[in-house]
Amino acid sequence: MSAETPAAPGQFTRRRLQFRAWRGTRPFWAGLFVMFGGLPIAYFPYAHLQIGHLTLAMATTAGAGSLIIGVLLVVLGFSLWFQKHVRTFAGVAAILLALVSIPVSNLGGFLIGFLFAMVGGALAVSWAPGAPPQPQAVQDDTQGEGGAPAAAPYEAAPHESAAYYEAAPQESAPAESAPQESADEADEPKDLSGTSPVSNGANGRHSAG
Repeated sequence: MSAETPAAPGQFTRRRLQFRAWRGTRPFWAGLFVMFGGLPIAYFPYAHLQIGHLTLAMATTAGAGSLIIGVLLVVLGFSLWFQKHVRTFAGVAAILLALVSIPVSNLGGFLIGFLFAMVGGALAVSWAPGAPPQPQAVQDDTQGEGGAPAAAPYEAAPHESAAYYEAAPQESAPAESAPQESADEADEPKDLSGTSPVSNGANGRHSAG
C-alpha cells in the first residue's frame, strides 16, 4: 500500500470545501433549478414516445419556440452562476419564460419545467449576497459566573494601605505613652520630705533646711 494513499481523503475534503465556498457566493440553487426547468421544455416537443408498435409524437406547431425557451432558460441558469450581478434580470426573465411555456410547450413540459423555472426565478430574485464577517475586537471577559458582571478589582484606599497602618502606631505612640506615664506617677507616693528638687516631683522649690 502506498504511503500517499491517506492524502486522497484530504484532497477530496479540500475540493468539497472549495466548492462550498464558491457555491455560497452566488445563487447556485436558483441557476440549477432554472436549468432543470429548461430541459423538459426543450425536450418534450421533439420527443417520441414508443408504445409497442405505436409511436406517439408530442411535437407541436410551436416546436421551435419550445426549443428557444429551453435554451434561454439554460443560458439564464449559467448566467446566474457566473454573472451573479444580473440575478434580478435573469430571475424575472426565467419567470416570464416559464409562463410563456405553458401555452407554447405542452403546458411547460407537462408542468415539470414550468415549476422548476418558476422556483429558480423566484430564488434568483430573492437572493442577496451575504456581508463578509467583520473582525471582532478582543474584549476582556467582564462576566462572572452565571452571566453576572464580574466585580471590579478591589483597590485599596489611600488610608487603607499598608504604609498607613505601619505609620499609625508610630504616630500614636507618644500620645499613648503620656497617659501611661501620668498614671505611673499618680500611683507612686509623693515624697515631700526630701530636699532635692529633682527627686521631689510635687514641688519645684528647695525645702528649708
